[in-house]
Amino acid sequence: MADVEMGKNNADLSNNMDNSSENGMETDQEVAEAKKNEGNELYKRQAYDQAIECYSEAIGTCPMCASYYNNRAAAYMMLDKYQQALEDVQEALRLNNKLVKGYLREAKCHIALGSADAAVRSLERLADIEPSNKQAESEMRTAKLVQLHDLAAEKAFIDGDFRKVVYDMDRAIDRAPASSRFKIRRAEALAKLKRFSEAQETINGLLLRDPMNADALYVRGLCLYYQDSIEKAQQHFQQVLRLAPDHKIAITAFKKCKLLKGKKDQGNEAFKKGQFQAAYDLYTEALSIDPHNVNTNAKLYCNRATVGAKLKRLEESIQDCTSAIELDENYLKAYMRRAKCFYDTEQFEEAVRDYDKIYNMDKTRDNKRLLQDAKLELKKSKRKDYYKVLSITKAASEDEIKKAYRKHALLHHPDRHANKSVDERKQEEIKFKEVNEAYSILSDTKKRYRYDSGQDLEEMEGFSGFDPNQIFQTFFGGPGFSFGSNGGGHGFPGGSNFSSGGGGGGGFPGGFHFQFS
Repeated sequence: MADVEMGKNNADLSNNMDNSSENGMETDQEVAEAKKNEGNELYKRQAYDQAIECYSEAIGTCPMCASYYNNRAAAYMMLDKYQQALEDVQEALRLNNKLVKGYLREAKCHIALGSADAAVRSLERLADIEPSNKQAESEMRTAKLVQLHDLAAEKAFIDGDFRKVVYDMDRAIDRAPASSRFKIRRAEALAKLKRFSEAQETINGLLLRDPMNADALYVRGLCLYYQDSIEKAQQHFQQVLRLAPDHKIAITAFKKCKLLKGKKDQGNEAFKKGQFQAAYDLYTEALSIDPHNVNTNAKLYCNRATVGAKLKRLEESIQDCTSAIELDENYLKAYMRRAKCFYDTEQFEEAVRDYDKIYNMDKTRDNKRLLQDAKLELKKSKRKDYYKVLSITKAASEDEIKKAYRKHALLHHPDRHANKSVDERKQEEIKFKEVNEAYSILSDTKKRYRYDSGQDLEEMEGFSGFDPNQIFQTFFGGPGFSFGSNGGGHGFPGGSNFSSGGGGGGGFPGGFHFQFS
């Protein structure tokens, strides 16, 4: 607790005696002393506001008495009103520059307000008056420690080590609880660390006491800017510049804010008009403006991913969504866009992973359906793709399926490869069997529907144990061939066979004839 001057200051009293005391009237000084003593009693009872009123009355009666200012400063300090206390104690020292307690209080006020350099100067002046003052030595150590943390935080801020800034400012604020400068620097570092709620809590407290604090308004604008409230941020920076036209970092922030908003808005407008390449280019320009604005950049990446999908650049779209998610791991829209791109590019394992994440984030019926669809496509993708076997699309007509079967069955029939090695013949037999499997499923409307819906092949009635030779014979007519024979000419429909070296060669269905040189 700061102590007050309890006794009379003879030097002060001698300058304020009223000659009317000889007439038995109470002098101004006696009135003032009575008020001071009343204030002292209130101070002891911790009624500081009332004590301040008494000291103020004493000052009003005798404004040239240093001890009254000094005592009122002590009461202000107990209420954490360090700026008012500093003004009072400096007036006391102007009236009496030998006031030891005045220098101590001045130093304490400077420290509390974060002006450690000024505190050191006050204590040095006190040392000239009373070199061995133990309390002064203790306050000097505190002032030096605050200086150390102040300098360390300043360097850390320049280096971009914002965690260290917060650490040093916390240590400094422990000893300088009334320092707006330290609190603002700490809040700005918190904003850089994306700890916006903590930063805004500090800034809101400062602005409640000082609504016109330009630095505090700047940091609030910075928080809004990094939270993608670009328009509100721009308004804050404008207000800062009205209060402090030469506020350099606010000038830079305002220009960056204006440019970023302009590019983003132009990109959105181009997208609405269907000018997708122009929108893509504008979002790319916007992304180059400020790499530190992660929330805005996450949205810009997602916007560009949407445009990329419109331009059929799906892999680029996936990369942009990934960049957005790296900046904001809970960005649902980016997960949705990436999952759709994975699905459309048949990367079903990745699509299932994203849709599962989406459903866990937002358990809606639609998201559950999307997850189930992706799982079904993943299951289907792990089976043989009979459409690929026949080199046709999933929308192929019945005639297209027949033409594709005719082509691939003749291409891979083992008799056509009778003169190749054993291993090569086995590979062609496998391909021939797959071609017939594909045809047996896709040529049957019911089986094709069940295959497209993801049903396991083993569950399809009549699928197991099929005979590819029989399918071939049925399609082309006439006797077929049998698997497992070695070399030689297997019988083809109509008794035809392959011949090498230009000889022989029977007729294929419809007059097909193979000859190998």
